[in-house]
Amino acid sequence: MNRPPISALLVEDEPEARASLRGFLGGVGWISIVGEAAEGRTAVAMIDRLEPDLLFLDVQLPEMTGLGVLEKARHHPEVVFTTAYDQYAVAAFELGALDYLVKPFGKARFLKTLERLHDRLVDAAAAGPVPGPDRAREAFASGPLERLFARRGERIVPILVREIRRIDAQGDYAEVHTAEGAFLIHVSLKELSERLDPRRFLQVHRSHIVCLDAIEHMRPHDDRRLLIVLKGGGTLIASRAASERLRQDIR
Repeated sequence: MNRPPISALLVEDEPEARASLRGFLGGVGWISIVGEAAEGRTAVAMIDRLEPDLLFLDVQLPEMTGLGVLEKARHHPEVVFTTAYDQYAVAAFELGALDYLVKPFGKARFLKTLERLHDRLVDAAAAGPVPGPDRAREAFASGPLERLFARRGERIVPILVREIRRIDAQGDYAEVHTAEGAFLIHVSLKELSERLDPRRFLQVHRSHIVCLDAIEHMRPHDDRRLLIVLKGGGTLIASRAASERLRQDIR
């Protein structure tokens, strides 16, 4: 039995970007464009009225962000984010986005996205109903992070939080250290600190977060501060406040 095409809504404030998406999707028989929106409030209304299967959503929109659109909409389609700013990648994948396209993207990159969409929306649907993604309402405030995503060349790779040893501030970025190496993520140390499990991670300095399981041992650095020696090498000097917190934990 032939299935109806996947219904898609395009939400982009730039006419050129909407035209590019229309052009890329023009020859794709299994996707049908059911509407377009150029700003947030209209997008929310169209999502709830049309109930599309798929949303191509720009992160930066007039009136509200793309993340705000997802929070306000009652209907929860699958999402592909499109944006010129890659600092939203963590939030996008936390929301369960199927992909994250950084503009300007070409047809080759878009075709890779289509392959992923086909696997998720067409092949999975043939095997049975696709569960609705209620992840959107959880957004960026639903418990500790379990994974992060970082760019490595043209790829976006997952980093399991349980494998993180330490995180260092690098300007507006955070450098995440694991056994596989260091990854640079465009999110602030403060944002990460607020989303990490406080039972496992401690911000020991304004520039450093450490996984407590990665500590080899500690010893006094001076009268008030502790020197933290990490498993696998490396040391950190904890601030006075963090040193006191660590001392309390071992009393």
